[in-house]
Amino acid sequence: MGTRDDVMKALEVVIDPELHQNIVELGMVRSIELHADGVADIMVSLTTAGCPIRNHFQTSVAQEARKVEGVTHVNVSFDVLSDQEKGALQHKLGRSNGLPTGALAQVANVICVGSGKGGVGKSTLTANLAAALAAEGRRVGVLDADVWGYSIPRMFGLGSDRPPVSPQRKILPMEAGGVKIMSIGFFVAEDSAVVWRGPMLHKALTQFLEDVDWGTLDFLLIDLPPGTGDVSMTLAQLLPQAKFLIVTTPQPTAQKVARRSAEMAHKVSLEIAAVVENMSGFTTPDGERYPIFGEGGGQELADELDVPLLGKVPLTIALREQADAGIPWSRWAPTIRRLRPRARSLAASSR
Repeated sequence: MGTRDDVMKALEVVIDPELHQNIVELGMVRSIELHADGVADIMVSLTTAGCPIRNHFQTSVAQEARKVEGVTHVNVSFDVLSDQEKGALQHKLGRSNGLPTGALAQVANVICVGSGKGGVGKSTLTANLAAALAAEGRRVGVLDADVWGYSIPRMFGLGSDRPPVSPQRKILPMEAGGVKIMSIGFFVAEDSAVVWRGPMLHKALTQFLEDVDWGTLDFLLIDLPPGTGDVSMTLAQLLPQAKFLIVTTPQPTAQKVARRSAEMAHKVSLEIAAVVENMSGFTTPDGERYPIFGEGGGQELADELDVPLLGKVPLTIALREQADAGIPWSRWAPTIRRLRPRARSLAASSR
């Protein structure tokens, strides 16, 4: 059977996504006990009791320890670094602004909404899904991570006022219709183009996650930009516990691009929660339906990825009017009534 040193060596591949080093170098492996029956008891020390990436450590530590010869089962437990240990770690890392404080510790589920391409109604779907979840009594936040094409504030009828800052120096999200919202649109002149490279994007997204007081949320929906570039990679690094919701339209071209987005999620170890087919058809006032973008692409993609099809959202004039008017939470709107079952399905598939 392997030794304690073998297990410690195996754990060197477990990276803290916030501190960007492995947990052995960081001194986070508190204890390792190996038993004759193949059970390994491992205690990991966290920087905060409400660590938002606790599940990441739970899964990764167990997975890597089981690779050691003779280890058949792993029990992972946690404690918290003492103030003295935190100070020593902070000094070692050269972090003058302290260690991560677990700003998302009270967020139960993080859902990244992506499509791989633009023009499929991803932001509109994010806004309406947030509104539908709120209508179901869920506590919901939306992070508009589409830095170049930010549109969430407009869809919720919010102006360009800057969010307030708490006495604890945390940014407080804007609120509309029971949904907490954060966007780069609150920090730039109205309709300004954001021309940023990767490092600036990484810094802004890190601040939106670590320095925003999201409070207690059942769901934080993150509206991703098109493509599989810097923003998606940064969020995968910062939020390894997040799930990925893929939006596609029915036609094969959009489905193939969305498939690449799914491939990105697999490469960065993000779990794919479901697929949503948007613009699934247009029904005229007299009841005649036109499949403008074809049929079946969403179900085909869901089958290929072996995940549920959360639902099909049709083209509707009301949906466009609501987005332009900034009132996606209108409870009497047909769009919300259609999205409520999708919201219940998403809630049921998450913890």
